[in-house]
Amino acid sequence: MQTTQSDIVIAAPAGLSSVEAAERLGRVGPNVLPRPRRPGLFLLFGRQFLSPLIYILLAAAGVSLLLGEVTDAVFIFVVLIINAAIGTVQELSAQRAADALRDLVPTRSTVLRDGERTVVDSALIVPDDIVLLTSGDKVPADVRLEYARELWIDESLLTGESAPVLKQSTDTRTTPAREGDRTAIALAGTMVTRGRARGTVIATGSGTELGRIARSVSEPRAAKPPLLQRIERFTLRISVAMLAFIAVLFVVALLRGGDLGEMFLIAVALAVAAIPEGLPAAITVALAIGMRRMAARHVVIRKLLAVETLGSCTFIAADKTGTLTINELAAGVVQLPGGCELPVGADVAEPSSPSPAVLQQVKRLCLSGIMANESDIQQDGAIHGDPVDLQFHRLAASFGIFRREEVARHPELRRKPYESENGFCASVHLVENGRLIFAKGGVDKILQMCTRMQTCSGDAALDRDAALRDAERLALSGYRILGLADGRAESESLDANLHDLTFLGVVGMIDPPRSEAKEAVDACRAAGIEVAMITGDHPATARAIAERIGLDSSDHVITGADIVRAEAEGLDTLDALVGSGHVFARIEPTQKRLVVESLMRGGHFVAVTGDGVNDAPALRHAHVGVAMGGRGTDVARESADLIITDDDFASIVKGVHEGRVVYANIRKVVFLLTATGLAEITLFILSMVAGLPMPLLAAQLLWLNLVTNGVQDIALAFEPAEGDELNRPPRRPDEPIFDRLMVTRVLTGGIYMGGIAFAVFFWLISHGWIEEQARNLTLLLMVLLENMQALNARSETRSIFRQRLFGNPFLIAGILAAQAINIAAMYLPGLSDVLDMNPVAFPNWVALIGLSVLLLALDEVFRLFTTYRRSGRNAGVGTARQLR
Repeated sequence: MQTTQSDIVIAAPAGLSSVEAAERLGRVGPNVLPRPRRPGLFLLFGRQFLSPLIYILLAAAGVSLLLGEVTDAVFIFVVLIINAAIGTVQELSAQRAADALRDLVPTRSTVLRDGERTVVDSALIVPDDIVLLTSGDKVPADVRLEYARELWIDESLLTGESAPVLKQSTDTRTTPAREGDRTAIALAGTMVTRGRARGTVIATGSGTELGRIARSVSEPRAAKPPLLQRIERFTLRISVAMLAFIAVLFVVALLRGGDLGEMFLIAVALAVAAIPEGLPAAITVALAIGMRRMAARHVVIRKLLAVETLGSCTFIAADKTGTLTINELAAGVVQLPGGCELPVGADVAEPSSPSPAVLQQVKRLCLSGIMANESDIQQDGAIHGDPVDLQFHRLAASFGIFRREEVARHPELRRKPYESENGFCASVHLVENGRLIFAKGGVDKILQMCTRMQTCSGDAALDRDAALRDAERLALSGYRILGLADGRAESESLDANLHDLTFLGVVGMIDPPRSEAKEAVDACRAAGIEVAMITGDHPATARAIAERIGLDSSDHVITGADIVRAEAEGLDTLDALVGSGHVFARIEPTQKRLVVESLMRGGHFVAVTGDGVNDAPALRHAHVGVAMGGRGTDVARESADLIITDDDFASIVKGVHEGRVVYANIRKVVFLLTATGLAEITLFILSMVAGLPMPLLAAQLLWLNLVTNGVQDIALAFEPAEGDELNRPPRRPDEPIFDRLMVTRVLTGGIYMGGIAFAVFFWLISHGWIEEQARNLTLLLMVLLENMQALNARSETRSIFRQRLFGNPFLIAGILAAQAINIAAMYLPGLSDVLDMNPVAFPNWVALIGLSVLLLALDEVFRLFTTYRRSGRNAGVGTARQLR
């Protein structure tokens, strides 16, 4: 007689006691891999000097010393130290955010403690713990298998072999050539793709094979997200262009008789001020802030790429169970062959009193439901297992039937655990006069095994069509339907006896939609995102849920059988089928990937949700894989780009919203840095063309860059949502950050700032002001203009008068701090001499503020013009559609 996993649990050693486990945890430490050492504060600080522009500045400081300009050299060194301090703080912030997010979704494992099955954090597992493994689990430690049933494990993480390996509970080889050759050892970090097992932990943490590898190699550097790569390429192109301009200015200035040393310092300072070398770092901070905000809304980002991509999602393929529904199944009705329905469950207002014959049929059905069952009830009443199995325990108990008692009378001989590709589970039990087989699963699967059905007068020939009609009627009411059957078994073999069974009836379980699901689906539509529901449930059940959450189910429900037929006819047929509906039912896991790939071929940017081990292919192939953190398997979570910690579809929509906010803030940072860099270049070009002296000294340029962009660009990364993110269509995945709108705004703002600063400098020089005084006012004007440009950067479309002034307190504080520091520099002895700055008279302040405020007005006019053109274009599109 062969035992099953549930019986193995009962007959197995009791496992460690809680006291023993705690003592061993204190002795050997937590079951975690050695984490790579984070660079220390001094190393981070030193890294800030590894940049070509920093090398240029250091060379400039050296030239200053050689020329005897000690003051300029000291000032350059001070600027370098302050910039390095700012960069160090940024990197530390990003590191801490990543460390915090990594621990938000802990891996959990099932162990035997104090004789009972217990779910614990995998970090708390210790040697000699007894671990229970099932499909979808990540093996938490190195485990010696003592029982294994059809156990297949993906060991590609360690061995590089892509095919899963069959494991057994016996191993005659004691000195294998490779760790992956051990058939009785499950190694930490590998994934269970199918089957069940029980084993004893032989190594944890750094003592595992994975831990030894982690200690012996350094952590590979993660690939940079495409957004950062594009930004770095953009920065490089801008840098080359700026350096070319600066080289021309340098040569022209020398030809005009300028001092070589001074011209060199100005060229260096202009390069530092105009080239947006801090752009990648600022965007990394923006992404880290976005990750933190998403985590607060139950969206944990596993890959930085997902922050960028989620906001451009155009299609969400969502699971039904637990994502669109609350994932709290409860038995609501029992339907017997012939159409007799018996309401059951705690929500029944007036429990019915069935006749003895009906009651006998219901009890027979309940017996099948708890025998073909993988859950386990502990002595203290705690229940562990699949929610469906748990509900059958409760249903049977309400009729006085208990699994422990029945298994004691009828020992289990064999079991076929539920696997999604099978669609059912079954078990063979020993009875006094032979063997009985019990089966539970999808109605269509169960009916394929049956030739008879139970009735009040005994078993009769099965009316398959009537049974399907009755089940479909139940499914149309929104129930998840499961069929049950039993029959005589000629042998212990399961597969050989899954025929000629007796159909016992259907249990309808209700898993109502989440209250916020309909609102979330509506929000997706408003954001230009299509939503499809993909489920393995009955088509009628899928349609009923789809109607309740507002999905378009007017078209036919696409089934797995439809997918098979369309795929056989070719990709064009399959794509046409997938594009024709939004409700998919009876979909196999492999078909889910086909649906996702078809949507991607259709030009959609697809996010797909999943929780099971068989969802991993679809999660990996989608643009954004979304795993469920609550009920999701370890395999699904490892395959996903982000994890929804509350398993709620509305959280995905919130993640899309935050992703769009992050991308918008990145654009704001890019706009600010490029526009201010263009302004400084414009100022110098116009001054040189007009034959004027240099409008700013090298130290003044460095100071301008330090007190404005060094603070304001990071502050923009904290900009809150504007409120209409979900009312905008998704951006194209290939849409460049530096699009037409950005180019136009940068040119408008940059040329105005540089042009008005030149005009002021020209007027001052032409009216007899000495160069030092003219530069003093020009520097102050540039600081004011860049402050105003930071306010303009807060929105591309919304008027500044419709924005909350203190909606981003970091930016307001940064602007005020920049002005306070600049004013202080005018009065501080020593610093005012280095910067050649002096206090500014009140009338001049008023004039300069007026000129800088005009920049706000200019951008307001630009926004109005852009909005007018956009509304006119949209109206034209609407008219064209009406004419068509």
